[in-house]
Amino acid sequence: MTETRFRNARLPDGRRVDITIRDGLFAAFDAAGDGDGEDLGGKLVLPGLIDGHIHLDKTFLGLPWRPHRAGPSVPHRIAAEKAGRGELPLSVEARAKNFLAREAVNGTVALRSHVDIDPDSGLDHLHQVMAAREAFAGIVDVQLVAFPQSGVLISPGVADLLDAALAEGAELIGGIDPVGIESDMEGHLDLIFGLAEKHGVGVDIHLHDPGHRGSLELRAIAQRTAALGMQGKVTVSHAFALATVDDRTLDLTIADLRDADVAILTSAPGTGNLIPVVRLREAGVRVFAGSDNVRDAWSPFGNGDMLERAMLVAYRAGLRSDDGIALAVDLCTGAAAQAIGYGPYGLEIGARGDFVAVAAETLAEAVVDRPVRSVVVKDGRVTAREGALL
Repeated sequence: MTETRFRNARLPDGRRVDITIRDGLFAAFDAAGDGDGEDLGGKLVLPGLIDGHIHLDKTFLGLPWRPHRAGPSVPHRIAAEKAGRGELPLSVEARAKNFLAREAVNGTVALRSHVDIDPDSGLDHLHQVMAAREAFAGIVDVQLVAFPQSGVLISPGVADLLDAALAEGAELIGGIDPVGIESDMEGHLDLIFGLAEKHGVGVDIHLHDPGHRGSLELRAIAQRTAALGMQGKVTVSHAFALATVDDRTLDLTIADLRDADVAILTSAPGTGNLIPVVRLREAGVRVFAGSDNVRDAWSPFGNGDMLERAMLVAYRAGLRSDDGIALAVDLCTGAAAQAIGYGPYGLEIGARGDFVAVAAETLAEAVVDRPVRSVVVKDGRVTAREGALL
């Protein structure tokens, strides 16, 4: 049995407690006293942060600053990114490690990363990201999605590569714009859900298609999820259509997503396409947040800090009350943990012993100020301190 104690912590509800973590799980939250353990000095503790959507194989972290090369559409940006891969002097593995280190010192304890699978790179990106994941075992839990960014039906051989990626340990199968990229909604979904069934894995589909086209795709995904008994195992990332349809279409789409228990991921994008976070949650749809692109060919922005992502969600959604900001934090903690299957989770007995301590009075202040993470604890072990990885 292993046991770790932390004294004089302040919970989000204001209580001062001593925290006991036993065998990696929270065992006690006792009234603060003078016992053994590291003194947190009354700092606020919040659950370990969860990044629900990143691309470890794309980041430029560790390279000199690269000016952004804008593209007019998703296909243009895909082509530009692939064309620039050969110019990068650091390997995918090295850049992924830089990304994971950044996330870890910012308090992220688990994340879901999409990894490109295409005819040019084959399974190389997957293998390099797996090596980075192994290097950070016990610091950040990494869940991998085999992601066909260049399409499947329009990219010969990718279906077999996805099959192999799942056989080698990718935990989910990805997809991308069944109409906007593939021009064949039924064919794309047949293939993606067929591979999910074959390997017994979850699904996480990128869906950029807007308006009624995107809403039809969302409803088709929800209907397949329900028909296959995959409730709780399917995510749609971005789902911009939810921000670009009329109220009646939105209500119909929300009902299908709720009934099929399809989760929706948002990165609080700067494009104006912020999904109606509060409306979705109030209707019973699971919503969570992630960084998406961090300093790569798709965006020069992002820093792997999920407190900043919570701020962006709150700012863009107009969540200015303390309760509203706490909701944004939940998208980066509890809701994200549930969506990616990382649990049991939260500041409660029996949950994983993960927390972040910061110099702030409340969750709202932590989001607004985003102070350096004083201590990051995963499974009862300190992994980072004052912005430095241990």
